[in-house]
Amino acid sequence: MPALDAVGCAFRPAAMKHCFYNETVGFFYNNSRKELTTYWRTKDVLVVALGLTVSVIVLLTNLLVITAIIINRRFHYPIYYLLGNLAAADLFAGIAYMFLMFHTGPRTAELSLKTWFIRQSLLDTSLTASVVNLLAIAVERHQTVFTMQLHSKMSNQRVMILIFCIWVTALLLGLIPSYGWHCLCALEKCSSMAPLYSRSYLTFWAISNLVIFLIMVVVYTHIFIYVKRKMTRMSKHTSFHPRYKETMISLVKTVTIILSAFVICWTPGQVVLLLDGLGCKSCNVLAVEKYVLLLAEINSLINAIVYSYRDSEMRSTFRRILCFVCYRNSKYTPTVVKLNTTDRKTLSQNGHFTVDSSI
Repeated sequence: MPALDAVGCAFRPAAMKHCFYNETVGFFYNNSRKELTTYWRTKDVLVVALGLTVSVIVLLTNLLVITAIIINRRFHYPIYYLLGNLAAADLFAGIAYMFLMFHTGPRTAELSLKTWFIRQSLLDTSLTASVVNLLAIAVERHQTVFTMQLHSKMSNQRVMILIFCIWVTALLLGLIPSYGWHCLCALEKCSSMAPLYSRSYLTFWAISNLVIFLIMVVVYTHIFIYVKRKMTRMSKHTSFHPRYKETMISLVKTVTIILSAFVICWTPGQVVLLLDGLGCKSCNVLAVEKYVLLLAEINSLINAIVYSYRDSEMRSTFRRILCFVCYRNSKYTPTVVKLNTTDRKTLSQNGHFTVDSSI
């Protein structure tokens, strides 16, 4: 008679393999030789305190971004919908990381296998959604810059379909281990960092993300080179508008910050996961796992700052939200939008295309 997977995975013939669905989390940690403490150490307290602090900041900043995009009609364009979805993914990442902080340290040993898989799936889903969304934004920016448009001509329906696909992809990658790609029936394949995950899954996940990283580096490098060349050519014309140069320089700076922050925050974690997935015996991946995960989570905070705070209208909207009590008796009048619109018209009349330098 087929046996039911204890973590709600699938039906498997019991005679084929000896699976360990009824074992504890501690059993798998011992198998992978990953330390599992029964008391709170100073290091554990510091990690949890720092992790919760980062999570709260991530939640608040991304809630601010989502609210700003909803209430300000200037942001009702495809790129801002993608930014809003990125903020939603980062918000979810903050929730997932907070859930991890409440179920780590000595509490890990008390988790059921199902709860452990939920903890990891939340992290994988949120981080994957953030990465894929960053790729979608990179492609959108590439299209708008090279077609000399301020905003993409993508319809709202297509944006919604794209956002739906992003979350489907993230959910699939996040839930795959819970539905079979684990090592509960093959202890020799268990990873060190995630003792219930198969090393082959970590290898697949790390390589997939590194490929996305490479694509993003290529896309943003192409944008960087194009903008720099465009600025050099346009500066030779006598009709060159000074605001155009300012816009282009701002765009170059933003692209550089985006690319640098992304590479710094994400690459170490993916390399560590890949080394663990490949079964590197001489690599002490467990010594750095918590730090590289925290570094990846910090990127969810940096996203909100880089993609939003550099936009003057976004900053203005932030101030209005934060000072809502002060402005509760006054109506919202987006004067900055009118100024920005006038500036854009001036640039257009002088024969120069403009780009949204904030993104």
